[in-house]
Amino acid sequence: MLAGLTSIKFDDRIVELGTGCGVVPLVLAHRKKSRHPIVGIEIQPELARLARQSVTENRLGELIRIIEMDFRTVAAHFEPGSFDLLLSNPPYRKPGTGRINPNRQKAIARHELSANLADVFAAGDRLLSQGGRIALIYPAPRIGHLIYSAHERGFSPKRLQIIYSRHGGPGRLVHVEFRKGGGEEVRIEPPFYIYGEDGAYTDAMSKMYED
Repeated sequence: MLAGLTSIKFDDRIVELGTGCGVVPLVLAHRKKSRHPIVGIEIQPELARLARQSVTENRLGELIRIIEMDFRTVAAHFEPGSFDLLLSNPPYRKPGTGRINPNRQKAIARHELSANLADVFAAGDRLLSQGGRIALIYPAPRIGHLIYSAHERGFSPKRLQIIYSRHGGPGRLVHVEFRKGGGEEVRIEPPFYIYGEDGAYTDAMSKMYED
């Protein structure tokens, strides 16, 4: 969904923080969304290894670069303004809230154990040129925290879309695109529904797998 909902320009230099097994870069590279190599940063060695393996098996080595590192240390590895677009599905649960998954990989992905939302925007402040964008998917109930964290680092929301499981239910997630140094106007996109009344994917969701 992050790859499918984000507006991407062919000239964008793209980086994903917390790329996991590299699904987002793989989708974007397969669809030839950028003329530049897409960089995926992952702190967990086993996931970084899987991401590299997937890149190799899909013969996308010239289009994707996987880096094993803590994205909180990007200042030591990249020049300021190295990218135009930053993507991330950041950890969304505070330590001490909810049950921490016994699976280490899932725990780090879901709970703010090794990084938090503020770290994502801090990295974006370093990595992105002026006018650069951050695109995130985040739980809808924490949208206030999301907007506040963005403003603290000089990012303004420019596009917002609420994601629903199905019609009649509450919004579960939000997809938001922020701009570094952007103005106050925000474009509110139509709601996005994952499932229809019959329990199958909606046409909009199915199209993400077809593109």
